[in-house]
Amino acid sequence: MPPIDKRSAKSFIRTNERIRAREVRVIDENGEQLGVMPPFEALKMARERSLDLVEISPNAVPPVCKIQDYGKFLYEKDKSDRAARKKQKVIVVKEVKFSVTVDEHDYQTKKNQTTRFLNEGDKVKASLRFKGRQMAHRDLGYKIINRLIMDIGDAGIVEFMPRMEGTTLHAILAPSKKSEPVLKKPTTAPVKTEPSAANTGAQA
Repeated sequence: MPPIDKRSAKSFIRTNERIRAREVRVIDENGEQLGVMPPFEALKMARERSLDLVEISPNAVPPVCKIQDYGKFLYEKDKSDRAARKKQKVIVVKEVKFSVTVDEHDYQTKKNQTTRFLNEGDKVKASLRFKGRQMAHRDLGYKIINRLIMDIGDAGIVEFMPRMEGTTLHAILAPSKKSEPVLKKPTTAPVKTEPSAANTGAQA
């Protein structure tokens, strides 16, 4: 039994002697169709070219195999997979904590932090914890969280409206599609106009 290529086992791609179909449709290294043939014939052609026989469409009838450099094939596949993963935005929930006694400066700092997280594409959990007797003034907490929702404007949308869980009031804010950065138009200095000769003469 031929040794199992660990890379093949990892990616579940059959190559060379591991291809068990009775017949396969073969494509050469230049993309040319070579027709349907037994795997051993296709493998012989691949070996003559110092290349591998790689099963690229195992669910086709018959399966499709390509004559190519298997190492290069894995490299290109890994490269395309990494590029696809980079395009996928991972949504992270960032928490911004407030208190009933938050002062204006601290509120503005946390509001700006919330807006920055939303503009970066992350969700924000705005939370406010009541301590002791503060539970009697829950309306103040709702007022702070609702103010935040109003102040972030188009930067985000409310995914979960403010609600109580135990002694904590929280809301979940999600990035808004409208929050994509807008390129600023170049500013031009105002053009000064010289007084016309007619106006100059009239003033004289």
